Amino acid sequence: MADVAVIGLGGMGSAAAWHLARRGATVVGFERFPEAHALGSSHGESRVIREAYFEDPAYVPLLRRAYDLWEETGKASQTTLLTLCGGLMMGRPDDDVVVGSTASARRWGIAHEVLDAGEIHHRWPQLTPAEGLVGLYEHRSGFVPPEASVRAHAALARRAGAELHFETAVTGWHREGQGFRVETAERDVHADRLVLAAGSWAGRWLGALGAALTVRRVPMFWFEADDWSRYEVGRLPVHVWDDPERLRLYGFPAHGDPAGGVKVAFFRAGGECDPDEVDRVVGDDEVDAMRRHLAARVPGLAGRCLDARVCLYTDSPDEHFVLGTHPEDDRIVVAAGFSGHGFKFVPVVGEICADLTLAGHTEHPVELFSPTRAALRSSG
Repeated sequence: MADVAVIGLGGMGSAAAWHLARRGATVVGFERFPEAHALGSSHGESRVIREAYFEDPAYVPLLRRAYDLWEETGKASQTTLLTLCGGLMMGRPDDDVVVGSTASARRWGIAHEVLDAGEIHHRWPQLTPAEGLVGLYEHRSGFVPPEASVRAHAALARRAGAELHFETAVTGWHREGQGFRVETAERDVHADRLVLAAGSWAGRWLGALGAALTVRRVPMFWFEADDWSRYEVGRLPVHVWDDPERLRLYGFPAHGDPAGGVKVAFFRAGGECDPDEVDRVVGDDEVDAMRRHLAARVPGLAGRCLDARVCLYTDSPDEHFVLGTHPEDDRIVVAAGFSGHGFKFVPVVGEICADLTLAGHTEHPVELFSPTRAALRSSG
C-alpha cells in the first residue's frame, strides 16, 4: 500500500515523486517508457528558462521559485541543471512576445534592457533582426536540460525511498475503498492518492477534462554553425522571435559537442497528432522551412541540418497549465496541458503536486491553472 501513486515519470512526474518522497510519503511511480526517454516532451537536451514571462505576469512568482529549486536540485544531485546566459525576446513593438515580456518585467521589477534592431545586431552580430524589430534582454534567462533533470529527480526520489518502475505501463486504475487500485501488467498497487502526470497521454486518464487537451507534433532541429565559437554560451543568449505567423522561432547558444549542432525550433508550429501514432521522422520540407527562417534571422546556422527530432506538446485551449486537484475527486492531482512552455517549471510543479497531494492546498499562486476554469469546460 502506497500513500501516493505517480502515473508518468517524465519531467513533472519525476519531480513530483521526489518532492513527495522527501516529505516522508510512501511513493510508487510508473512510466511506460525507459527513464529519460525521447518519446514525449522531456527530451531534446535544452529548454529555455526566462523570467520576464510573456505568457502572463502571474507566472513570475512560480518562476522565481523554480530558479531556486533548479539550483537546489542541482546541488542535491551533483548535476548542473541551470545555465544562465541571458535571454532576448524579439518582435515588433506590439507583438505579444515583446508586450508580454515588458509587462512582466515592469510588474515584477525584473532588470532588463529594451534594444532596437541595430543595437541587437551590434551586440550579437550572429543575429540579423529586420528593421523595426525590438528586443527585451534579461540577464537571468538561460536553459535547463530535460534528460538530466529527469535522471536527477528520479535518483533523488529513489534516494528518498520512492519505488519507481520504468518500462511499466499503467493499464488502468479505479477507485477502491478510500483509495485507488492502479493496474499494470506485472501487478496491481493500492494507493491513497494519485498524481496524474502522464504528459501527452494524460488526456486518456482525465475523462471530460482530458477532452480539452490536444497533442501536437513539434520538430526540433540542430544546425551546423558557420563558426561554433561565435555561438557558444557567453557569446549568444537564448532568443525567441515573434512573427506574424506566430511560429516563434527560438534558439540556444552552442553547448555540448560541436558535432551535435546548435538547437533551434518553432514554438508554435506542428499539427495535432495521436501520441501513439505520431510520425517521428522529420521531413526535408520541415528542415527547409526552418533553414529559410534561419537565413533571415540567424544566417550562420542556415546551412546543414545535423539532427532533427520530434517533441510532443500537450496544449490546453488557453495555453495555460492544467494543475490542481481533479474536479471530480480531490484525491487526484492533475499536472497536464503544459502547452509547450512548462519544462522550466518542473521543480516547482513537483513541489505544488506534493503540496496538493499531502496538504490539500498550496501557497503557490495556481489559480490561473485551475482544472475547473471556463476555458477547459467550454472545450471539453
